[in-house]
Amino acid sequence: MAHKAILEALDHTLKDLYNSDKLMGGVCVLLAGGFCQTLPVIPRGTPAEELKACLKGSYIWHCVEVCKLTTNMRVHLGGDDALGEFSAQLLNIGERKLRVNNGLISLPDNCGCIVDTEDNLLQKVYPNIHENYLQHQWLKKRVILSPKNDTVDHINELLFEKIPGTTTSFLSIDCVVEENDSVNYPTEFLNSLQPASMPPHNLQLCVGGPVMLLRNLDLPRLCNGTRFIIEHLSPNLVFATVLTRAAMGKIFFILRIPLIPTNVPFQFKRIQFPVKLSFALTINKSQGQTLKTVGIHLLTPCFSHGQLYVALSRVGSEKGLYILSPFGQTKNIVYPQALQ
Repeated sequence: MAHKAILEALDHTLKDLYNSDKLMGGVCVLLAGGFCQTLPVIPRGTPAEELKACLKGSYIWHCVEVCKLTTNMRVHLGGDDALGEFSAQLLNIGERKLRVNNGLISLPDNCGCIVDTEDNLLQKVYPNIHENYLQHQWLKKRVILSPKNDTVDHINELLFEKIPGTTTSFLSIDCVVEENDSVNYPTEFLNSLQPASMPPHNLQLCVGGPVMLLRNLDLPRLCNGTRFIIEHLSPNLVFATVLTRAAMGKIFFILRIPLIPTNVPFQFKRIQFPVKLSFALTINKSQGQTLKTVGIHLLTPCFSHGQLYVALSRVGSEKGLYILSPFGQTKNIVYPQALQ
């Protein structure tokens, strides 16, 4: 997912530090990733622009020595030899070997359980959530994935309503960055905006609810995408236990901070807790995670072939995979052959 400009900047920095004209200053750099997965995100970009932004479009690529991994470790750690077929199906999907008809990919029979309604999907992934939501081990190994943020927000609201307890609302403070814009963009209008990378103006939380961090606060412990369980709420602090990554099990407090979105045509500032509910995540945000139970909401088409592969490969067994898809198929935009 890294833009090629990031690695090119690293190349220039190492050349300066080591006073060398060699690539990466003569230092051996290990890169990990797969081109079957999602490419760098280019806002409002075309498939050609995404291909141009990935590492294969950089002057660095001709010096890269490729070492391929052959074992699906999520499946291998499951210890079930019968799961080899599931691993092979994932490879076929990632390498685009399945037949595509009019932009539709027919999902294999052994590639998870197809559910017919949204309610069934929620029940399969989060059974009896009102009884189990306080169990950290139960909650951190399951999530629902969808390509679009509006679908994710909708699912989070449905599951949040099922949690017993008192709901607390936290209202943000919104203002424009330039004083001259205050007449053009009143506070009520700013409150109604919901950019993808920002918490909502009216953030509703409760003790026991799972949330996800939206900003890097203290690397590597508190970084964008870290999931928490809320332990205590106060007007200006959220006490939460980390569910994933380096600081798993530790309790941190999260403050309100100023947030300025970059995907709107003007600048405004929102002072709010940098979190949002995480019963459901976008597919791009889930890349790199290993889960036990995953629901995939595919009534909205995927943007790219890599999104489908990432969503299906989060689990080590098809028994933990539930897919809501029309007619057992999923729409995908298949990238040009140059991607392979």
